[in-house]
Amino acid sequence: MPDNTSANIATADALTLLLHNQHGIAAALEEVANWATRHGGAHIAENVLGSLQVLDKNAQALTDAINQLRRF
Repeated sequence: MPDNTSANIATADALTLLLHNQHGIAAALEEVANWATRHGGAHIAENVLGSLQVLDKNAQALTDAINQLRRF
């Protein structure tokens, strides 16, 4: 069986960068939701918060994949 350690590390590193990007996007969306709420856009804030839920769900899946790759 070939040694995939280098490939696993590279993949985990790439996924980690994507996860960091995702956290940054989530923080920006939270700011947008807060701004929308303060300026009477409650329906916009609700839509943004729905997007945040998707980001959170996917962030957990990325974290799980990263952890699995790093174990090998």
